[in-house]
Amino acid sequence: MKIEKIIWGISKNSEQVDLFTLTNNNGIKIKISNYGGIIQSIYVPERNGKIDDIVLGYDKLEDYQKHTPYFGCICGRYANRISNSSFVIDGRKYNLTSNEEKNHLHGGFVGFDKVVWNAEEFIDDKRVSLKLKYLSKDGEEGYPGNLETNVNYILTNENELIIEYSATTDKSTHICLTNHTYFNLSGNFENTIMYHQLWVNAEKYIPIDNLAIPIGKIYSVSETPFDFKNETKIGERINEQNEQIQKGFGYDHCFVFNNYDGDLKHQANLFEEKSGRLIEMFTTEPAVQLYTGNHLDGTFIGKNGIKYFKRIGVCIETEHFPDSPNHPEFPSTLLKPGDVYLSKTIYKFSTR
Repeated sequence: MKIEKIIWGISKNSEQVDLFTLTNNNGIKIKISNYGGIIQSIYVPERNGKIDDIVLGYDKLEDYQKHTPYFGCICGRYANRISNSSFVIDGRKYNLTSNEEKNHLHGGFVGFDKVVWNAEEFIDDKRVSLKLKYLSKDGEEGYPGNLETNVNYILTNENELIIEYSATTDKSTHICLTNHTYFNLSGNFENTIMYHQLWVNAEKYIPIDNLAIPIGKIYSVSETPFDFKNETKIGERINEQNEQIQKGFGYDHCFVFNNYDGDLKHQANLFEEKSGRLIEMFTTEPAVQLYTGNHLDGTFIGKNGIKYFKRIGVCIETEHFPDSPNHPEFPSTLLKPGDVYLSKTIYKFSTR
């Protein structure tokens, strides 16, 4: 086990930005920056032992600062969307920044993906980890409360990437954190993810309006393109004439896990047959946002100069429901003073 650090660049606020490489005893390497908590690369073997990078991103820090659809970053304070960029707590309305038409997306203009986190390195015989800390101040992007946030990235010798989130606040606020990594298990970013096979432990999903905001209902996945109860190719039904598919321009929907109780559970698999690479996903969260890179259009020039086009990456973002602050019928995302926000997700890498 080891961890290495290089200076990656300087932020727009003249802060030093580092890139850390976490390596386990099996040769798996994960590169993470303290800028936005970005997972820049994940190197894992395919069935025959060949090691490739399996996540989208950039070679240079400047590209993340200029033009990125949230490649590999921490999204917060609130991952996903909040309608009309506002919510009410204890009778008081809070207006957030509007960065997607009239709505608030992934924390606003300067969310957790665009700040420099304090980083600490840890290593022992079984794991290597990078603990990131950030104080989001009262009023930042419109949110109430000083929010002390921690994200711990852990790589184990069991080939697990564990992401642990925690936070406390001095005023009641809403919080929903996730990581926005785009996976392509083929290791070739000129291949689409249409042949990746997906299993999700979800019998229901959340339908959206034309701005990708929940309509306030929860639908069954049965007899729809959203049925991944059995392992199914992502591309098998992505082009069906389905109203929800059309509104999302593909999959950009939240799937509600069966029997959620806050415990860590195995909730999804992502598999690519040619390479044999498999990700088993475990989480304490109630849902996962499936996003199939619908808005990648070739203007994003990624690692090694490759243009990223539609369906080149897939995100499986563990989280609470979109727009929960405005839907009391959804699981609550309210964090009060004295309470601790806790969340944990594991991506376990293997082959079959």
